[in-house]
Amino acid sequence: MNINKIMHRGKLYAVYFNVLEANEGLSFISEDEDFIQVGIWNYQPKKVLPAHYHNEYVREATRTCESIFVVEGKVKCNIYTKSGKFIDTFVLNKNEMAMQLYGVHEYEILNKSIVVETKNGPYFGPEIDRKRINVKKN
Repeated sequence: MNINKIMHRGKLYAVYFNVLEANEGLSFISEDEDFIQVGIWNYQPKKVLPAHYHNEYVREATRTCESIFVVEGKVKCNIYTKSGKFIDTFVLNKNEMAMQLYGVHEYEILNKSIVVETKNGPYFGPEIDRKRINVKKN
């Protein structure tokens, strides 16, 4: 599976990939220490994942990370530093996904799109959780 990474000054800002290229079995894209966890299942019929639940315990996250999955359409993702300096851009098509791990992200909808967005929580609302900035367009 081809996993594209956007790095800047030693920090991982974003990761993007085509989910249909997933290896057989369970593949985790994220690292254990990432604030958002993304894995892809690629199993044959009749595979059973044993019943389970996840233990409750306190976790600490100092920022919100998000992932988007393009169900249909085309979305351009622009990546910037927190000061608004342009780093990189990429386009997601149908069945492609991105994890936004650090810095600033901006989305441009290029075609009519259906996108699933997930974030780590709890979410404290846009006034507390998010800051809009002016970016320097490339």
